[in-house]
Formats: sequence, C-alpha cells, structure tokens
Amino acid sequence: MSQQRLAGIFTPNIVPLNDQGDIHESETRRYVDWLIERGVHGLYPNGSTGEFTRFTAEERRRIIEIIADQTRGRVPILAGAAEANTRETIKACEYYHTLGCRAVAIVSPFYYKLTPAGVYAYFKEIAVNSPIDITLYNIPLFASPIDVPTVQRLADECERVVAIKDSSGDLPHMMRMIAAVRPNRPDFAFLTGWDAALLPMLLIGCDGGTNATSGIVPEITRKLFDLAQAKRYDDALDLQYRLLKLFDAMLFSAEFPEGVRAALRLRGFQTGEGRQPQSENQQLQLEKISDQIQCLLAAEGFTGEPVCGCPVGGAVHEEEVARIVLGVVGELRRQGILGG
Repeated sequence: MSQQRLAGIFTPNIVPLNDQGDIHESETRRYVDWLIERGVHGLYPNGSTGEFTRFTAEERRRIIEIIADQTRGRVPILAGAAEANTRETIKACEYYHTLGCRAVAIVSPFYYKLTPAGVYAYFKEIAVNSPIDITLYNIPLFASPIDVPTVQRLADECERVVAIKDSSGDLPHMMRMIAAVRPNRPDFAFLTGWDAALLPMLLIGCDGGTNATSGIVPEITRKLFDLAQAKRYDDALDLQYRLLKLFDAMLFSAEFPEGVRAALRLRGFQTGEGRQPQSENQQLQLEKISDQIQCLLAAEGFTGEPVCGCPVGGAVHEEEVARIVLGVVGELRRQGILGG
C-alpha cells in the first residue's frame, strides 16, 4: 500500500566534488544536515540539478547511499532512479527501496523522442516491476513530454505511480493534470520543479515542489511554502519575487547547473568544479554571475557583498512571474476561493 502523499519542498541537491572531481562525501553529508536543519521537507538527489547524467551508475548509487545514511529517516528521500533503459531503472528502484527511500523519480525517456504510447509503455513496465513508489518526471525541455491522458492512465492503472514532478512551468497543463487525476486518485501528489511559478502552482493545488533555490536558500523556500499553506498570499508573493531573482540568475545567466554550484559556494560549501569542462569565457562569465548571486544573497542577509559592491535595485526582469502570480491570485479571488 502507498504511504502518505508526498508534500512539501524536496531539495534537488548539487553533489559536492573534491579536487580530483570525485564525490566529496564529508561535504555531501554536511550539506544534508544543513538542508534538514533549515527546514526542507525532503531531499531529491540524482535529479537535473544533481547532474545525474554526469555520474556513472555506480556513483549514482553511492550518492543515494551517502544521503540515505546521513539522513537517517529524518526526512523522506525522493531518489532519482532514471537509467538508460527499463531493466537498469528497475534495478535502481529495487536498490533504493532497500536503502529506505520514500519514492523514486523517473524522467521520461530522453534522447529518443517517443510518442505518448511509448512513454506510457515505458512507465508501465517499470511500475509493474518496482517495489518502491514512483514519481513521474516531466521535463519536456530535455525528454519526451508526458501528456495529461498518459498521466491519468498511469495513475488509474498503477498503484505504484503516486506523483508527478512537472518542470515545464506550464500552469494550465498542471491544472489539467490535477483535474484529470485527483477525482480517482486523491492520494496522487503534484510537485512543481519550476521555481519561478512555485506560489501560483501551490495556489492551484500542487502539493509542493522540487526547487533548485531550496538548495541555496532553504529558509526562504520553506517560508514561502508555509505562508502559502497559511493563506498569507501577499507575504508569500513577496518571497516569490525574491526567489525569482535568484532563480533567474542561477538558471539563465550560466549553463545550468553551474550557477547553482556557484551559489552554493557562497553559502560556505566546498562544491568543487562541475564535471562539465568550461571554456575561459564561460569561467569569466561565471565569475560575474557569482557576484550577481552574491548580491542577491547579501540582500537576504546570507552573505556579505562582493568587493566590487552591489548595484542599487535588481536587474532581473519580473514581468512574467508578475503576470502569472497576479493573474492566478486575481482569478481565485474573483471566484471567491481566496479572500480579499
């Protein structure tokens, strides 16, 4: 039988590396403790932020071993279990089940673009053979999209499929999924992986998120979630804008997830250099971005300003999130769902 519905903020964590480019185990353990102490609801290793494709299968298993051992059941673990084929993915599901993980997240097949029928068949094969609950992972930027009928069919047919993590940032798509699935599967969880729309996603019924910003400012991401739960939407909206600036700087100003790695260094962790080689121009650009991120963190009181100082006012565009958030809030208020 499935356990309690997944909910809250699950942190997709960067994996610190040592000078040799190998997993920095002690720093990873320190990072786990730091995140839990700052209120994240769960951990999500081996995701996109965790650069799962840049580690070997053995390293991916070792990452989960370290995190599960350090967590010691304090928070649930949503383990990324996507391998190159169903056979290896099922083996990963079996192993992460023995480590006590709450569930696994499996990205839709990538490289080969599949039809909805192919996506369904892929997840159905895994679900039938998995001993652990499964979260579908929809990230159409990198993998075959998971459409609403496929989500509904898998939810109806597979008890082990208990959630979807959607990183499209598509609000109507999320609403259609919730409307299609919730009537028959009230236990099914909906998580957003798009930080820029975390608040509006929570407003329309999402249970939480897997948000890269929670790996850098877990204090703010957790507070936003708590404010949304308490229906203090104006305060939550203020935090959403602040998260947006950091999200844009980390995601769009550098090649993902190098901006996240740079930001985590500013919070006092020895992250090491990522596995993807960087050109000299990229390295110079990352240094500039690091100053921008440091200014954002300094504004929140998490670090000092860079030596060169910080500009007055933000340079990050907020029009898109303003349109989304205010539109959703306005519509919900017109419908009488939210108070004035």
